[in-house]
Amino acid sequence: MSEFSLNTRFERALKGESLDIIPVCSVTQTGIVELMEMTGAYWPRANYDSHKMAALALAGHEIAGFENVRCPFCTTVLAETLGCTVDEGSVDIQPYVTDFPCTKKGDVKEISVPGSLLESRRIAAVLDAVEIMKTKVGKDVPVVAGLVGPAGLASMLAGMKNYLMWFVTNPDVVEELMGTLTEVCIEYANGLLERGADAVVLIDSEAGPDIIAPQMFETSVFPLHRKFCREVPGLKILHMCGDATAVLDPLADAGFEGISIEEKVDVGFAKGIVGNRVRLIGNVSPSDTLLTKGPEEVVIEARACLEDGIDILAPGCGLAPHTPLKNIKALFRARDEYCSL
Repeated sequence: MSEFSLNTRFERALKGESLDIIPVCSVTQTGIVELMEMTGAYWPRANYDSHKMAALALAGHEIAGFENVRCPFCTTVLAETLGCTVDEGSVDIQPYVTDFPCTKKGDVKEISVPGSLLESRRIAAVLDAVEIMKTKVGKDVPVVAGLVGPAGLASMLAGMKNYLMWFVTNPDVVEELMGTLTEVCIEYANGLLERGADAVVLIDSEAGPDIIAPQMFETSVFPLHRKFCREVPGLKILHMCGDATAVLDPLADAGFEGISIEEKVDVGFAKGIVGNRVRLIGNVSPSDTLLTKGPEEVVIEARACLEDGIDILAPGCGLAPHTPLKNIKALFRARDEYCSL
């Protein structure tokens, strides 16, 4: 019998405390078509209906085996709430932004924190799903909820072209926008925790060095991440797509308990940068390995992550919808074999 419950193990892993075995989780999206077929909870409805969302998220734990439950499955919840036009997608395509409310610099001043933010359609569905999930799994299984961070939201509301241009020509404009969006993120994250989430994941890939210069991150985004961490209690994780190596040092001091990294980041090298300041989560490739290769290749890559010192074994980013279930299960085989040595 395991020494700890899944929730206790997850929390201890994020706090750098001693463990019986390394957790295998997903702090990014877990909706795959095989699970949709098994539960009858298909996209796009499972992105909008709280009961379908909860059913598909629970399947990630109950069927796929992840040692946590995670929702939502898309990144448009806050964007649509704040005025973006969103296409709902399909069974294997996530919702995506098609039009932006901040196409001119003057539009930024029109963006504010809605007075009924937590009652809006998209957010209310996620909050209800979190409560359903927590009621179902109880205190022994961690419930993880994701939300897009201020930089990611700014790129959605302004469009990537404006977002990048304003960083160079009008940094005060993009900083004003991100400042408002940080307040939105804080209110939403606290709402998620109040409804039963054990941890929140701030997804802010557009703040990473693949998109903006590390100096821009440290000047304009890092203070907002610190503010988020100060004002949101509980466990907090930052997910950043791409090669986040150049900003890992400041990120380790932002106040997050964990950083979720893609396979582009060398785990061993990253551990040398962050030391004991923060825990690393990842970083088996969701596209090059989990989607397209077989279980044996998954085991090999997962084993390398474990040997390099990953703190929580996980996909490096959200799962592609057609990821084979057998490849997810191979993550547990790799962990069990490694931890039995």
